[in-house]
Amino acid sequence: MARHRGGGGLVHLLVTLLLAATLLLVPVAAEPEAAPIAPVQDGSKETEEAAPAAQQQHLLPRPLVIELPSSSSAAARDGDEELVDVPADVRCASWRLAAEANNLAPWTAVPVECADHVRAYLTGAAYRSDLELVARESAAYARAAPRGGDGRDAWVFDVDETLLSNLPYYADHGYGLELFDHHKFDEWVERGEAPAIPSSLKLYKEVRELGFKIFLLTGRSEGHQGVTVDNLENQGFHDWDKLILRAAADRKKTATTYKSEKRKEMEAEGYRILGNSGDQWSDLIGYSMSARSFKLPNPMYYIP
Repeated sequence: MARHRGGGGLVHLLVTLLLAATLLLVPVAAEPEAAPIAPVQDGSKETEEAAPAAQQQHLLPRPLVIELPSSSSAAARDGDEELVDVPADVRCASWRLAAEANNLAPWTAVPVECADHVRAYLTGAAYRSDLELVARESAAYARAAPRGGDGRDAWVFDVDETLLSNLPYYADHGYGLELFDHHKFDEWVERGEAPAIPSSLKLYKEVRELGFKIFLLTGRSEGHQGVTVDNLENQGFHDWDKLILRAAADRKKTATTYKSEKRKEMEAEGYRILGNSGDQWSDLIGYSMSARSFKLPNPMYYIP
């Protein structure tokens, strides 16, 4: 019985091999190309939609490509290609976004073509709305942040363009269009007339009521301590724990280095910096950074 099954299996194998060899000798017909679609004669919607569908049956799928808006009317300007059909206000909005995101090379003044844009932003509803949004998010974080309960949780505030506004000064100097003049700005500071930023004042009071230790860390010199204290108090800022100003030894340091060193001193004293508010990236970056930092808008000037 076993030998009989083995013999039959051999015959079956030989037949299978013979059939396979025969198939190899039969020429394989090439796949016919898609017949061209005859032009639509009757103009009916059904035939117009059917033709593209039939043609696409024999096309490979296209890769997903997302194309940026482009224009054939690009022109060279200052060595860079720029779309000439993009309105100046749009270009300036892009410049302002890059400035706020710290994506610009160090800059010294607002571009001439963007002076009107920056002025309109600062004097309109957008600047106020941006400030209020930052303040709301800061307050929400302050309420939710886990605190130690030992009185060592701290919040750091910058002063200029963070608590106090210098818009009255910059209104007379092109809202950042003019190069910064230390002498003229010092004269303005000594007047002690900088108004409070309303949303920042509200945030300041809430952070204080939550029990945070408040440190005011400013780039103003120690020579302006008295007028700065008076200006802050006259605008409603009270009961901070420490006001830190630049000493003579700090004068040549960048703001990033100077403020990082002062934050490090706070940590060395046992404080936990949970929040930090400033209008410049140099208020926020470096080392001994806070658990959460909040950048207020300021397209008027850049401080490294």
